[in-house]
Amino acid sequence: MTTPELPGASSQQSAPHQPHSNYAQPNQGASPQRLPPQPTKTKKQRNLLGLIALITAIVGFIFACMPGALIVGWVLLPIAFILAIVSLFIKDKPKGMGIAALILSIVGTIVGFVVFFAVVGSSFDNAFGSGDTKVAAPTGEAGSNAGTAENKTETKVGTRENPSPIGSVIESDDWRVVVNSVTLAASDAVTGANEFNDPPAEGSEYILVNYSSTYLGDDSNGQMPALVSVEYVTADGTTINSFDKFVMVPEAMDTTSTLYKDGTATGNVAFEVPSAAASQGVLALRPGMFGDKVFVAVQ
Repeated sequence: MTTPELPGASSQQSAPHQPHSNYAQPNQGASPQRLPPQPTKTKKQRNLLGLIALITAIVGFIFACMPGALIVGWVLLPIAFILAIVSLFIKDKPKGMGIAALILSIVGTIVGFVVFFAVVGSSFDNAFGSGDTKVAAPTGEAGSNAGTAENKTETKVGTRENPSPIGSVIESDDWRVVVNSVTLAASDAVTGANEFNDPPAEGSEYILVNYSSTYLGDDSNGQMPALVSVEYVTADGTTINSFDKFVMVPEAMDTTSTLYKDGTATGNVAFEVPSAAASQGVLALRPGMFGDKVFVAVQ
């Protein structure tokens, strides 16, 4: 006798040798798999120290370009440099402004030095060229103390392009200088003045310049005529000094004896110049340390 099967019983029995599974089948009510949350990128905050360094560098650069405010620029630029360096080491901060401040502070310092040396050079030139030098046309008595240079200055006379004539009175606050004469081709006179004088080099010749220096200052200790400088400038712009080649000169100018107010020294100085263009050169005179340079023709 067989046992009747209950309805649906076969569907609840497991197949032989098949393990019972407790896992839910796909798409049968199981929750979907979730991905791990992605990290969100945070925006870097503004580098406040870099901004301060950049503003300081800009202000310092501006002041460094102003001759009258150089000291302010020299104070601000090093501060900007240090702040820029520090701003570059702050973590998680943008570096752009710090780099710009660093570059600007370095460039500003270089510009400041250029402006400083330009100002110093201009001041030095002004100190040794006061602008008070006067040039008067030659008088009938060149080299005498009677000549003065009060209000006879001619416009643009005394430049290298338009030199003053021989005998002109060149006067500063302390000195009056007059070129009395210029002797070209004076090699025989110079070499004959002393047996130890060397002849001029080939293609060159000696010239003699006779001039007078009168001290006009009020220094109680007096001053030496050595403060008056006389140079020869060739046609191509080369300066020749009397001490470039030492020779004993007839009736040489005494530049070491002290002169007192209204005292005058007169004498010769020799220059070795190119023979081919000796007459095309000019003399450059400076009447004392604080006088302006004046150019005088040689013929």
